[in-house]
Amino acid sequence: MNSWTFNKISGAVLGTALLVLGLQNISDALFHADGVDKEKPGFLIEVAEAEEAAAAGGAAAVSVGTLLASADATKGAAVAKACVACHKFEKGGANGTGPALYDLVERPVASAAGFAYSEGAKAKSTEKWTYDNLNEFLTAPKAWMPGTKMTYGGVKNDKKRADLLAYLASLSDAPKPFPAP
Repeated sequence: MNSWTFNKISGAVLGTALLVLGLQNISDALFHADGVDKEKPGFLIEVAEAEEAAAAGGAAAVSVGTLLASADATKGAAVAKACVACHKFEKGGANGTGPALYDLVERPVASAAGFAYSEGAKAKSTEKWTYDNLNEFLTAPKAWMPGTKMTYGGVKNDKKRADLLAYLASLSDAPKPFPAP
């Protein structure tokens, strides 16, 4: 091998190494501000604390009856669009990823026929889906029912949750009356 070939190969290797180091320095300058710890994440999402606050009684400052007094079922149908991926709302609808929700109010928890419930849901099977229970569950599902398979984080807005409850109540041949405010 002559010296010219050796120089070309050495130059290519050194040029590539310089390019890689240069790109690393440029990316650090673009994506990391000075004085920022690169080991910490940019955004901290504190989900566990929100669930603990809901479980400690921070679920609703207003009674369910008061919330439902001004609820709008048609607006609740819009809120329920987020649930359609997993739940069916029509009468006689089959279970999906989640159980069918037609005639849910006052139905026993974990009672939809043919649905494989989680252990968390089975533990609550002696209870019914009252307006209070639904309100707490929809605020923070994992706080009210530890061990649930439902991954949805809940509806934190009182008005939207009340609208959703009114919509769920309307999904029945004989809708259950709202509790008094």
